[in-house]
Amino acid sequence: MCGRFVSASPPDAIARYFSAAPGQSHEPGGADPSWPGPRWNVAPTDDVLVVLEAGGTRHLDTFHWGLVPMWAKDPSVGGRMINARSDGLARSNAFKHAFLRRRCIVPADGFYEWKAVPGQKRKQPYFISSADGEPYALAGLWEEWRRPEHDGGSSLRSCTIITGPPNEVVGEIHDRMPVILPPSAWEAWLDPANRDVEALRRLLVPAPDAWTVARPVGPDVSNVRHDGPHLVEPVDPADPEPDAGGVGGQATLL
Repeated sequence: MCGRFVSASPPDAIARYFSAAPGQSHEPGGADPSWPGPRWNVAPTDDVLVVLEAGGTRHLDTFHWGLVPMWAKDPSVGGRMINARSDGLARSNAFKHAFLRRRCIVPADGFYEWKAVPGQKRKQPYFISSADGEPYALAGLWEEWRRPEHDGGSSLRSCTIITGPPNEVVGEIHDRMPVILPPSAWEAWLDPANRDVEALRRLLVPAPDAWTVARPVGPDVSNVRHDGPHLVEPVDPADPEPDAGGVGGQATLL
């Protein structure tokens, strides 16, 4: 799964990296009122940066993390749809429409996973990032959900992160990882006119081992109330510090 990640790069840097134009919430070179600033502990239901294509142009905008399907009665269902399994996208009532028409990239400076510690209840968190320090392009899907007219008719744009089998590095920690797209796949993935399901599926493969560096970090990341660059600082995994109530045991999103 992917339940926490880092989004510390500012929107203008992300837009340049992905050759994307600022979206509705972003002014070039200016302050973005919807961006809460750098975050080292992004959690489900937070607003996150998303790259998508519309009108032949890539855009960067802000979406709710936790996909809300068009048929949902209310947006609370999104809390259960932060991830979408790569092997079931075309069959899932929640994701098949978005898989065909509304694919996106969720930029991340890295993500967290938790590893079971033999003989202990606690799990050891790891920060997983690229070897060269460049952002990851996490494969995602998006939808737009609209309230009934009698309830105001407002809309909510939301997204989910696709997960699949891990590579060998992440496989030592967890049995799944987010799908990381190489730059060569961005155009095909983001193109809303691309309906070639088999070709799209072939993009959903584990990232090469060389793309991932995993280091143990402290237990503070297990509590969403903690944030800051100290969360990604490496620690000695043998440190007996107690877990802070983790996503290791699926932390409560406080």
